[in-house]
Amino acid sequence: MAHYAFITNGIVTQVIAGVDETQTIEGLLPEIWYGNFKGQVCKRTSYNGKIRKNYAGIGYTYNETLDAFVAPKCHDEAILDETTCKWTCENEAHNVTLS
Repeated sequence: MAHYAFITNGIVTQVIAGVDETQTIEGLLPEIWYGNFKGQVCKRTSYNGKIRKNYAGIGYTYNETLDAFVAPKCHDEAILDETTCKWTCENEAHNVTLS
């Protein structure tokens, strides 16, 4: 089983569990078949972040240049770390410590 994200205008609209990425559907790779079926761009995603940096969530953006899913920006001062595709901030007031 693999997970796939549907994307419209660069924004993730739905994430599904689907066939393993090594399988084909009607002779097509799953990303292509699912994309054709829904009429949207479809990209594989993974919980462990080994594919496209981060697991896609509804409202995330898909950055085609970085081939990565990026969470919504948490606040205006946040800067995208293009290596991890996660938001960072130098303002200590924005750091939250969980106990």
